[in-house]
Parts: sequence; structure tokens; C-alpha cells
Amino acid sequence: MTSYFEPIRRAGTIQLTTYKRDGTAVSTPVSIAFDQDRPYFRSYDKAWKTKRLRRNPVVDVAPATVRGKVTGPQLRGTARLLAGDEAEAAARALARRHPMLQGALVPMMHRVLRYQTMHYELEP
Repeated sequence: MTSYFEPIRRAGTIQLTTYKRDGTAVSTPVSIAFDQDRPYFRSYDKAWKTKRLRRNPVVDVAPATVRGKVTGPQLRGTARLLAGDEAEAAARALARRHPMLQGALVPMMHRVLRYQTMHYELEP
């Protein structure tokens, strides 16, 4: 069985598109990691994308460069906020895939700046 998100599986970064209240699309590159067929990404509580996701969890994702240049097909999905054991599993997957950035630097900056880290799973 092929995962819906197979086109972004090999990508280290995706272009995540969230939507404002007026329907305007806002795209941001984010790191992604998979745990089996479950794709994860993280943000922090004060980020605009997190605020948009609270209101509207529908997203478009596409493989991209670190600077956000799209390199493959765009897929529609839903971002589901994780908590507890699921959030810890997402954090481990991100740390495995991106040891320096997501395993050390991002968690340290979130602690220093007193941000609450928000983990999300992409669902079809």
C-alpha cells in the first residue's frame, strides 16, 4: 500500500501552505519527518502559522528546498495537533531525521525564548 504522502517522503523540507481568515494562502518552508507512514512537523505557539492552523487545519504541502522553492507535486491535507505520547513520537522522528536542526537547535531556541513547541501530524 502506498502512502498518500509518498511524494514528500524523501523531502527534508516541505512548503506548508496555511490559509488566513480571508482565504489568502501563506506558504512557509518547514522540516518534515516520517515515522512509518505518519508525516510530522513542528512549530511554536506564537507563530502565525500556528494561529492559522488553530482556525483552519486544512493545508497544502509540497516537497521544497530549505528556502521554500517547491520541487514536486502539491498535496492537500489536514494538520492535526498532537499531545502527549504522540507529540513525543513526532519529536523523536524529527530529531532522527534532522539531528542538528530539529534535535538540538530548534528545541533549545524554543526553551530559551519560552515558546511552547507544537507538533502536528499531516493527514490526508
